Amino acid sequence: MKETPATAPAGNAATNGNGDNGNGGVSVSERDAALSTVARLGLGGTSDTATSLPRAVLIGNPNVGKSVLFGFLTKRYVTVSNYPGTTVTVTRGTADLNGNAVEVLDTPGINSLVPMSEDEQVTRDILLQAPPAAILQVADAKNLRRALLLSSQLAEMGLPFALDLNMMDEADDLGVRVDRDLLEKRLGVRVVRTVATQRKGFEEMRQALHGQQRSPMRVEYPPAIESAIAVMEPLMPESHVAPRSLSVMFLAGDATLDTWLAGRITPEARAQIEIARRHAAAQSTDSLATVLHRARLRAMDQIVLAVETRPATRPGSFLEAAGNLCMHPVWGLPVMLAVLYAMYQFVGIFGAGTLVGWLEEGVFGKYISPWAIRGLEFLLPFPHAHTVVGGVLSPEYTVTAPLGMGQEIARFVHDFLVGPYGQVTMALSYAIALILPIVATFFLAFGVLEDSGYLPRLAVMVNRAFQFMGLNGKAVLPMVLGLGCDTMATLTTRILESKKERILVTLLLALGVPCSAQLGVILAMMQSLSLAGAMVLAGTIFGVMLIVGWVAARIVPGRSADFLMELPPIRRPQFGNLFVKTMARIEWYLREAVPLFLLGTLVLFIADRIHLLRVLERATAPVVSGILGLPEKAAQAFLIGFLRRDYGAAGLYDMARDGLLDSVQIVVAMVTITLFVPCVANFFIMIKERGWRTAVAMAAFITPLALLVGGGLNWVLRALGVTFQ
Repeated sequence: MKETPATAPAGNAATNGNGDNGNGGVSVSERDAALSTVARLGLGGTSDTATSLPRAVLIGNPNVGKSVLFGFLTKRYVTVSNYPGTTVTVTRGTADLNGNAVEVLDTPGINSLVPMSEDEQVTRDILLQAPPAAILQVADAKNLRRALLLSSQLAEMGLPFALDLNMMDEADDLGVRVDRDLLEKRLGVRVVRTVATQRKGFEEMRQALHGQQRSPMRVEYPPAIESAIAVMEPLMPESHVAPRSLSVMFLAGDATLDTWLAGRITPEARAQIEIARRHAAAQSTDSLATVLHRARLRAMDQIVLAVETRPATRPGSFLEAAGNLCMHPVWGLPVMLAVLYAMYQFVGIFGAGTLVGWLEEGVFGKYISPWAIRGLEFLLPFPHAHTVVGGVLSPEYTVTAPLGMGQEIARFVHDFLVGPYGQVTMALSYAIALILPIVATFFLAFGVLEDSGYLPRLAVMVNRAFQFMGLNGKAVLPMVLGLGCDTMATLTTRILESKKERILVTLLLALGVPCSAQLGVILAMMQSLSLAGAMVLAGTIFGVMLIVGWVAARIVPGRSADFLMELPPIRRPQFGNLFVKTMARIEWYLREAVPLFLLGTLVLFIADRIHLLRVLERATAPVVSGILGLPEKAAQAFLIGFLRRDYGAAGLYDMARDGLLDSVQIVVAMVTITLFVPCVANFFIMIKERGWRTAVAMAAFITPLALLVGGGLNWVLRALGVTFQ
């Protein structure tokens, strides 16, 4: 490897008739104005346009703590949106650096800037769009070699950046020592050290966003590659990215670069570049991508050898032993069962039992609902008589005299707010008193599993079972995320390598994975069942998913990818991080889900007022009562389940609590609502991710299957005379 002074990219790309350089570039005047703004901030680079904020970009390998650092810089989670034209999400926020606002982007975790996945292409494209104000590469301090491979590509691009060695506490525990001063000298950029989970080194990290430098580091490739680069560099378009880097990307077979190059070079230049690439490929027995990667590895190994020391041997820690135990083929199973049991106790007993009881019966039942009813009766009086249930006013009432026009209006407003389908007595009661405690406890428990490093080990444990369904262990991650929200989980299926796997997991998520709210309701209802009832409920759902997965794996074309997963170390979750993540997810629930409860209640209210509910109940009675063996009133729960499955489950929960369902009906109802069609939000995401034909086909398959399984289960249990008391 040779280190030479870096030269700044010369000039600007030729502009088109609209004053920009084709594909998201900036005009000369825009760029000069932006550079002037950035200079005043003490930051290098610019944002996309003169009117936008200077942009600081966080990049790094997966699982290095970028999101924690992003939260520190922006103080809160701000905007999460899809990158244009992709399904990859990019988190954006605003940070205050020395009194100046800077946009901060938390990019997806990547291993290379030569894209092999959509995540890597998005991060590379963000760097290609315009020179960022600052780039902070976040690295795992105990895995320096992998991080430096990314550093070498940033250096090759000619972009100023700083390197943050995060997780220094874990490196110290392993006896890994990094000579920061020597590393700074070899890279030519600032190197800082942080422990994100303990908020250590954050101020130094903030300072590293100022006055960044380009790295003079240069990787020397084999002569055939260097000759091709020499031919390509003069032909590459002028931009803020060094032409050497563009040449290397093209040599590595980056087909996604063609779109960016199309509006910037002539067809003749493009043809000469292709000739140079083919000539280099002809002189190598391996692919050019492999040759380039080996050269980078050799160069980075020299740096690692110089700056890093590791103990020859070390005793295994307790946490490391625990991590190995979680993946043991024998002992890993009881660990998994213990984790699931602990989640049941915390979410199903404490969340769905203690907290729901306190909020629903105490706060709403004794205070909020009665006060709302009495307040409206005072403001909008009309002759009626209330019933009292357990010392609490009920929204059900009986009209005691003929009503005039004004009293009819008063009655309408009363029913809209505090009637049987009232916004207060039903929508807010369900959303806040019933579902919120369950969601909050689940998100907290899920955060512990995330931060502890158990989830990837769970993927290893279930890999063999998932292979039965044409998947691998990595599929467990979106499946477990589906226990939080199927909509978000469907988006995360993009981490799966093959289209076949993404289709299979999307189908299984829509079919049998209950979201956190629905799962909590199921756990709450299971308290009234015997162990045999709970096992039949869980066994039926898992059995249906296994059979459907096995059949679908043989019908859906394509092949499954090999199982390769990076295992982070087992860590002690930090309360501060758990609190921030849990509150962010609760905020999402309040912002996204609660309005749907209000909307769903409004739909029920209107349907009740125009007697549509009664018509639908009569129409579905043969199915609900005849096939499923449930009371006709259960039709309401399944109808609203089209809007939100958790809302439908909550309706069934109310029926079970009021003694309208026996133990067999509870099992049948929970199996059917769990296997029922996905909620509207998830269905729209399915259309977005998989296409409308696939999404409609899945819904058309799931609906009759749920009714068939529920009806069959009801017939078998009744025929055998089974009860689950």
